[in-house]
Amino acid sequence: MNRRQFLLGSVVLAVGCEDIVCAGSKPPAGVLPIVDTHQHLWNLHQFQLPWLKAGGELTRDFTMADYDKATEDLGITKAIYMEVAVAHEQKLAEAEYIANVCEDDSNPTCAAVIGGLVLEDSFADYILQFKGNPYIRGVRHGLNNPRQLEDDRLIKNLRLLGRLNMSFDLLVPPRLIGQAAKLTERCGSTRFILDHCGNADPLAFKRKLDWGREPQHDADQWKRDIDILAKQRNVICKISGIIARVPKGRASAEVLAPVVTHCLDTFGPDRVVFGSDWPVCTRGAPLHVWTNLLREILRRRSSGDRRRLFWSNAHCFYGLYPNSSTDTPELHMVELSLRF
Repeated sequence: MNRRQFLLGSVVLAVGCEDIVCAGSKPPAGVLPIVDTHQHLWNLHQFQLPWLKAGGELTRDFTMADYDKATEDLGITKAIYMEVAVAHEQKLAEAEYIANVCEDDSNPTCAAVIGGLVLEDSFADYILQFKGNPYIRGVRHGLNNPRQLEDDRLIKNLRLLGRLNMSFDLLVPPRLIGQAAKLTERCGSTRFILDHCGNADPLAFKRKLDWGREPQHDADQWKRDIDILAKQRNVICKISGIIARVPKGRASAEVLAPVVTHCLDTFGPDRVVFGSDWPVCTRGAPLHVWTNLLREILRRRSSGDRRRLFWSNAHCFYGLYPNSSTDTPELHMVELSLRF
């Protein structure tokens, strides 16, 4: 972190993260407000999603109206759009589309993490188009090969994101979490978010469950690698995604708690955020089931810790200020001095 970034963060530190208020819809009375840091939307007539399996339950449009219905009475007041792995040639169009959506304050989506080919030399020209954009807060690109995490082009491009005050979402399989820790150390001025608790498989912690398959990783190795990654202070963890790995009708607080609890305890209350992963979460259960199960897991934690996870950490990390179209974009570096 350079001196200018530190000073910017210190200014907001004097205000206090808990005092930041983001304009938006109000939650129902008595319901803790939520920032959803992992919202997907797609229109299959507008964008191609090569990863979708033809005929699958997700092979249809998921619109803002659908999201509003799925989140009704949950207290979600703001959402961060997460890129949906469109075809390579459509990534710029997706980014431009979602920036326009964020500009419309009639919906909850107020910022976005866009797709970007971070392993390509052309990435710099692509991402510099969004320098200073008040809505584009970060980039995500899945990394599945250990050689990718050592690619010099990746290191160069991730360091560029740091200079642009943008974050990078780590979407890696459990076997690469330990290597991802080395990557984040090499890019110490860039902020990282570990998606989906490192793609943890709840079955790995409850092996006696009859889900008709084997666990996708070893639980103890996942714990060790999460512990290593959490030592990197420029990394936070997104509590999301894990319910999609549970067979429908089989999700429970008991099944999900080992993953959630280890992430919360390891990263600490100031370095975790909530993500719905809607509509992908519906592979396991509706969004309200995932949200309420997480609330149940958290019921014995302090109200302050619950507020940090569901609301204030996201405001700090993404810089969700009252008027995001005019506030200085650099201020979203606040969490580096305030939290890390």
